[in-house]
Amino acid sequence: MPAPRVPVIDLARPQDEVVHAIADACTKVGFLTIVGHGVDPAVEDAAWTSARAFFDLPLDEKLAVAMPEAGYPYGYTPISGETLAASLGEIAPPDLKQSLAIGPVDPAPRKPRDDGEAWARLPNRWPIRPAGLRAAWEDYYRSMSALATRLMQLFALGLDLPDDHFLPLIDAHVSAMRFLDYPAPDAPALPGQLRAGAHTDYGTLTILRQEQRPGGLEVLGPDGAWMPVPAVPGGYVVNLGDTMARWTNDRWRSTLHRVVNPSADAHGDTRRQSVAFFHNANWDAMIKCLPTCVGPGESPKYSPVAAGPHLMDKYRRTVAHDGPAA
Repeated sequence: MPAPRVPVIDLARPQDEVVHAIADACTKVGFLTIVGHGVDPAVEDAAWTSARAFFDLPLDEKLAVAMPEAGYPYGYTPISGETLAASLGEIAPPDLKQSLAIGPVDPAPRKPRDDGEAWARLPNRWPIRPAGLRAAWEDYYRSMSALATRLMQLFALGLDLPDDHFLPLIDAHVSAMRFLDYPAPDAPALPGQLRAGAHTDYGTLTILRQEQRPGGLEVLGPDGAWMPVPAVPGGYVVNLGDTMARWTNDRWRSTLHRVVNPSADAHGDTRRQSVAFFHNANWDAMIKCLPTCVGPGESPKYSPVAAGPHLMDKYRRTVAHDGPAA
């Protein structure tokens, strides 16, 4: 079989080797799979199993923690409540998934700078059942936050910067975490309808745990062809978001990706679950071209932008106008 085009990188390898491999993947694909990350399997499993139990609840119980209005960042979104392709201005049918999203789980290290940052720190909407979900998800969120900080340090080294370059820009990050459930199809999809429409992510990086099921994650390769990203046991898929692409003047890629439907002749269980940790910079962090990413005679492609308003604008485009309400 040909080698996978999304490389698998062992973070336990020597640091120089890891930094080189990460920089190469971020330049060529914008996606990588990491192993040797040190996240506690018990923390992973507790969050994963509680998410499955939540999605198995009756719909009216899940709707009790639905996003109360379009544009509210956290809570339950039912099937067809979001259209990710809309973040790129595309017109497409809504996505065939349900989700439960949370934001920061610990108090802000400082008072929010403006109303926008207060939006990113709105209260999470925790379900009553299953018991233990909140504690499990808070533990997992903190683990992903620590892993994201480690990755940002490796990213800095890969960009010929000191390893602490990004730390003052992410020490009050407003990251989100979302568990997603893609039910087995019970009817044909509409023309152009996917489990998750083609999109790029908005922040610095995303850390994804997924399971191997028919109808999964695909990435748009440099050759213009869609390629599947297999689940690696114990591994996380990491991809760059638009913030990192802007920081690097597009030297590192924020790559289109989607979740496709299982084929009509797929065998076995086609229900799929995943969890994505969407790491974002501080709300007021200015995203402007890094000095190591502008060569002689080059100019920055993008004007400086504050991370938070950029995030909020992208997010609000994805929510269906007739989306969830409590």
